[in-house]
Amino acid sequence: MSISAATLHAVVRDVAESLRGSGVPKLVLVNGHGGNYVLGNVVQEARGDMALFPGPDEWAEAREAAGIETSHDSDMHAGELETSILLHAHPELVRSGYETADHLADDRRHLLTAGMSPYTASGVIGRPSLAGAGKGRDALRSLVAAFGDCLAALHEQGHRTGQAGDEREHPVHDGHGEALR
Repeated sequence: MSISAATLHAVVRDVAESLRGSGVPKLVLVNGHGGNYVLGNVVQEARGDMALFPGPDEWAEAREAAGIETSHDSDMHAGELETSILLHAHPELVRSGYETADHLADDRRHLLTAGMSPYTASGVIGRPSLAGAGKGRDALRSLVAAFGDCLAALHEQGHRTGQAGDEREHPVHDGHGEALR
């Protein structure tokens, strides 16, 4: 199942608006895979009311913490990282045969135009044969540890932009220590 970029944008915006109306001023979108350009744009347009997690840096740290061998560029879909996470969290969802399903397609210059089918018949672009539950555990541990930084940045952004409930308690500063309001 897929939805259009416009629909995803509208759904996320409407959910955020509904939450704000219920007294929840901030929203973190947890992105299960990289490259979700629509969510990145929604977060940018929210001007400090939303965060997207994990981002490229958090994914890179998780890959390193887990000892993922396949490069980020080669490990695009159903490869070592994603299969490792599933082997740890939900091994029953991993199809048998992943151990021999490696498929690399590093030159994907027309991916956004042509889609994935010209690059893989199976849906795999990466090396799931290198996956392991321990790697998935370590990747998830790294992401959980990094999530606190995301929340702190989101909280701080609200204070910098004057979104606190009581601006006298949390004034907006000009960058030199002077309150603007």
